[in-house]
Amino acid sequence: MKKFALAVDFFLYIESLEVNLKERIMGLDYGSKTIGVAISDALGLTAQPLETIERSGENKLRRSLARIAEIVREKDIKKIVVGLPINMDGRSGERVALTLEFVEKLKSRVDVPIIMQDERLTTKEAEEILDESGVKKQDRKQFIDQVAASIILKEYMEKENGQ
Repeated sequence: MKKFALAVDFFLYIESLEVNLKERIMGLDYGSKTIGVAISDALGLTAQPLETIERSGENKLRRSLARIAEIVREKDIKKIVVGLPINMDGRSGERVALTLEFVEKLKSRVDVPIIMQDERLTTKEAEEILDESGVKKQDRKQFIDQVAASIILKEYMEKENGQ
């Protein structure tokens, strides 16, 4: 009977705890051949690499957009953060224009807010993370974009949380 009383006390304690669940956010690193995808955890504390969506060409977006929309539904994503590839000197180049075109097409597929986030140096940082993690150079291609997406998302979350 003592074990039962302890179990009841434990469950009553757990019910009294307030867990502050956050809305899940998706981070995207849009490129000409791939799109890196990352998502936040349920508590809004971490950005986790999810997958890399392969594209058959620059103008081939239908399947990529469908996959992103599918992830938004599956993971109950409430916001998307897309990396904006601004040049190091602060100017917008061709990649910015292509990314903005991608965002316009994405808006027609998902009904969540889409925010742009400066992505300068995220690929370099992703390469350093993979290097420090011991990932071989020939294996990095499959992870680099999703790690970059997680960095884009992490930086956005830190900015939103005032860190």
